Amino acid sequence: MAAKATDKNRTKFALDEKDIPSKWYNIQADFKTPAPPVIHPGTKQPIGPQDLAPLFPMELIKQEVSQERWIEIPEEIRDVYRLWRPSPLYRARRLEKALGTPARIYYKYEGVSPAGSHKPNTAVAQAYYNKKEKVTRLSTETGAGQWGSALSLACQMFGLQCKVYMVKVSYQQKPYRRIMMETWGAQVVASPSPDTQSGKKILEQDPNSPGSLGIAISEAVEDAATRDDTKYSLGSVLNHVLMHQTIIGQEARKQLEKADAAADIVIGCAGGGSNFAGLSFPFAADKLTGKNKKLRIIAVEPAACPSLTKGKYVYDFGDTVGLTPLVKMHTLGHTFIPAPLHAGGLRYHGMAPLVCKLYDEGVIEAAAVPQLATFQAAMQFARSEGVIPAPESAHAIRVAIDEALRCKRDGKRQTILFNLSGHGHFDLAAYEAYLAGKLQDYEYPSEKVAEALKQLPQIK
Repeated sequence: MAAKATDKNRTKFALDEKDIPSKWYNIQADFKTPAPPVIHPGTKQPIGPQDLAPLFPMELIKQEVSQERWIEIPEEIRDVYRLWRPSPLYRARRLEKALGTPARIYYKYEGVSPAGSHKPNTAVAQAYYNKKEKVTRLSTETGAGQWGSALSLACQMFGLQCKVYMVKVSYQQKPYRRIMMETWGAQVVASPSPDTQSGKKILEQDPNSPGSLGIAISEAVEDAATRDDTKYSLGSVLNHVLMHQTIIGQEARKQLEKADAAADIVIGCAGGGSNFAGLSFPFAADKLTGKNKKLRIIAVEPAACPSLTKGKYVYDFGDTVGLTPLVKMHTLGHTFIPAPLHAGGLRYHGMAPLVCKLYDEGVIEAAAVPQLATFQAAMQFARSEGVIPAPESAHAIRVAIDEALRCKRDGKRQTILFNLSGHGHFDLAAYEAYLAGKLQDYEYPSEKVAEALKQLPQIK
């Protein structure tokens, strides 16, 4: 009887190392219609593998366009994954109790990785494929520093040099993330920087520019395009990046089986879309194939940078300056500079094209939440569950709490699953500001967005 009682109160659902997924899931295989092609900004024609070759290794380009449902994970990558995977699934019993909800709340905790977030899942894969093709240096951008930390770690694992362009507002807000990257051997500069033509151009227009992910991408792309020894590495948005993250959802499915539970609602925060896709795509497969049409999947974004809920679904540049190919996505306009939110990883004008396609087709929902409500949810979670979440992840917590309270009102016992994509140990300045009453909500800047949308490239 004692064993049963223990099982009844179980909080952690762990898997063995042998349960680390051996394949990545490619959601494109389950689309009824193909994703819109990526367009060359010069020719306005769909781009081919050779157009991407200056920036990415060929193996990742193949993954980007692959229609295969499953892609084998090389053993060298799984070997690094073993440092922290499988990541745990938790039942948030104390939060349920605090809310007085009949809902069951589960969260997948990606903060157990050495870098403290989900980002190494793709960073390790990208570093491996670059190393295999004899690349010696990678350039990248980072917002809050989660991605930069992950790539710095991965480059250290495979003996590569790493240059990180860190959005200036985050560079100033989060000095310890920079030190973390430098500990793993990376060179980190505040973006916009004088190191690139793109950075110089922005600084001429606004010497006090807070920077943005779009600007940092421009700098990192230029860096890679102008050096023979360097390739570019992107932490979100692209198809292959989202695919590498699907190990999260694959593990979560197995863990929910252990918990004798099935998700009714799956939630993730969304900036570029990778952690959201990582958890949700293996579940979205059931919606696409008709196995579970009732499943709700919710992407959560900041109200001050709501690309899915307020953006236009059109072709746009992935960066600010206009160096990248054109992708069809929900965008606020590539020249839009978001307010200096503490959730730096969500300050992106666009969204992953695969996430946008699912949203456009009604497979997933989206919600936009303000900064103060997000931090209020983060505090409630930290004080009941003990984990201090990253401000980005707190967006998912906000909507998970809202859904749990809806279940309370409706008397429904639904199962809610969300991705706690990273811990907030390097984001304590944001918590300090919240506790001191200095944190503010930023209004949706409709005029600025309207202005940025006028600059959209013309694609017929």
